[in-house]
Amino acid sequence: MTASLPRQASPPDEPSRPPEDRGHRIRRRALTLLIIVLLIGVPAGYLVISANQSRDSGKDKEAKYSATGLTPGWPSRVQRRLYQVPIPGYSAEVAYYETNNWKTSRLYVQFLTSDEGLEKFLKTIGTSLDALEKDDIAISARDRRVVGWEFTGPGPWSGLNHERKNPTPTHHIVVDWAKPGHPMVYVVSRTTP
Repeated sequence: MTASLPRQASPPDEPSRPPEDRGHRIRRRALTLLIIVLLIGVPAGYLVISANQSRDSGKDKEAKYSATGLTPGWPSRVQRRLYQVPIPGYSAEVAYYETNNWKTSRLYVQFLTSDEGLEKFLKTIGTSLDALEKDDIAISARDRRVVGWEFTGPGPWSGLNHERKNPTPTHHIVVDWAKPGHPMVYVVSRTTP
């Protein structure tokens, strides 16, 4: 035998409600369904969109860092400051490539500038035009292979090794003077943390 609880009567001072009509019931259920969809659907949709953006961002970064060779464009300001490569503002044909490992980090940069731009660049890193030695290919064969630089054109060429104590970057610079008044500058800035 199951025990049943007596049904509680409504208070005598509360008016009784009329039975709910069909239209009101449909509107109430539709509103309830809309609230459930909003409470569950919006966060779920946000998670899907966020996951796709995160995946796309990872693919972009992977493509950027798996690229080999020079990338046309300017290195970031942080890279230029870290490696102390102050590219003159009006330079053209700018390209760069960065490599990092636990021991050494390198920034490879090339740019076409003016005679004044080259002089300003060299002065800013702490050297001068007088330090350039004729026919000196100061960038190692290993570093040239990394970015595909081949210094075999007509030239004339000059270069310098600007050695400095760690953690200040060391610069290896080669200048191609083939275009009078517009030297092409190749720089490998190496830093050891």
